Amino acid sequence: MFTIIGCGNLNRSDDAVGVIIAQKLQQYLIKHPHPQVRVYDCGTAGMEVMFQARGSKKLMILDASSTGSEPGAIFKVPGEELEALPEPSYSLHDFRWDNALAAGKKIFKEDFPEEVIVYLIEAENLDFGFELSSAVTSSAEVVFQEIISTLEQLQ
Repeated sequence: MFTIIGCGNLNRSDDAVGVIIAQKLQQYLIKHPHPQVRVYDCGTAGMEVMFQARGSKKLMILDASSTGSEPGAIFKVPGEELEALPEPSYSLHDFRWDNALAAGKKIFKEDFPEEVIVYLIEAENLDFGFELSSAVTSSAEVVFQEIISTLEQLQ
């Protein structure tokens, strides 16, 4: 099983890019089914990422980044470089997807994906809003096409 998870907040402009790509992939898979591929919109729920990834062999996470790089810059990073155990907290809101990667390996062991790839797209605007910036929109299409190419190789 190959699981793709889009993360982000649809109400925060470019932060929505991972969710938007995931939703576009879901529509693509309706027309071009791949029984071994699952796509989820997990929004900002890190715990949901951990549970949806369970049982998969390969995991891909899609999200926005805010590193100060050029808006629209695309980073494709192995998951182990980004996983981080959560800081002690009493709120599930503080449990992010990077925490889900570390905790999922620890909890689910061999039932958690060994291969994890994370696509991050550098945000230009993280203010309240419903539109992606033009730079992020262009990069989202590039990432979408790369994922479609990956899916075509699975057949």
